[in-house]
Amino acid sequence: MPELPDVQIYIEALERRIRGARLERVGIHTPFLLRSVEPPVAAAAGREVTSLQRLGKRIVIALEGDLFLVIHLMIAGRFRWYPPEKPAPKRAGLAAFEFSTGTLVLTEAGSKRRASLELVQGEPALAELNRGGLEVLSASAQQFALALTRENHTLKRAMTDPRILSGIGNAYSDEILHAARLSPMKQTRQLTADEMDRLFRATQATLEQWVARLREETGSKFPTGVTAFRKEMAVHGRFREPCPVCGSPVQRIVHAENEVNYCPTCQTGGKLLVDRAWSKLLKEDWPKTLEELEERTTR
Repeated sequence: MPELPDVQIYIEALERRIRGARLERVGIHTPFLLRSVEPPVAAAAGREVTSLQRLGKRIVIALEGDLFLVIHLMIAGRFRWYPPEKPAPKRAGLAAFEFSTGTLVLTEAGSKRRASLELVQGEPALAELNRGGLEVLSASAQQFALALTRENHTLKRAMTDPRILSGIGNAYSDEILHAARLSPMKQTRQLTADEMDRLFRATQATLEQWVARLREETGSKFPTGVTAFRKEMAVHGRFREPCPVCGSPVQRIVHAENEVNYCPTCQTGGKLLVDRAWSKLLKEDWPKTLEELEERTTR
């Protein structure tokens, strides 16, 4: 799922291409995409783009007349940009937004249709879509600590809850917790003052570094390599690969479509986190440390 750094780069690329342009037509190619009925999506046609903004992991295209196109890419949604000299294929993707400067196509990999489009009227209606999570890049350390400790959750849960923190998902939460040297299963209310400060600094630094990295990588081009798995990441998507800090093999816990990636040496004092699905099968045979795991896998 595109998270804050990727969404920010999308917004910057769209700013250069469609801000001030006229939206001439919206073509919806699948009935499952549109999640609003009033105002009708046809009402967006003919209006000028006044601004672009991020709302959590959503991209908001503001149009004159106080209308807002709100797009959530979910896990597999992506954008493609076609300039006037290279027209988009007919009925390409889930939807095509035809601007006076080119066509923005929304695609989604796989057979599951989760990406969404809503057209809302007015700032109050837009605010209703806000999950309420803290914008960490503009927050203070005190605001960050308050948001995390309002309820008691594991750090992985808290970091990825859009009602607590805005724009962070599986990938960057793994990277942040590795940078902070904290276990993803530690409870938020168990953090010491030093650990909370470390987490706050790691959160801001990780997101800022990745925005800068993706910005440099993209340049003036339209982003086409948006992915949750990047070879430069320290732990996310790097199961069994060496941690770039200590060299220990990265471990993971997988549940449904989510996963936790971590370094047991850097983050959990050498202990392996319990994967509940496997532990039910292995019971007392579940390895407790990285050394035990290595012994079993090399027998």
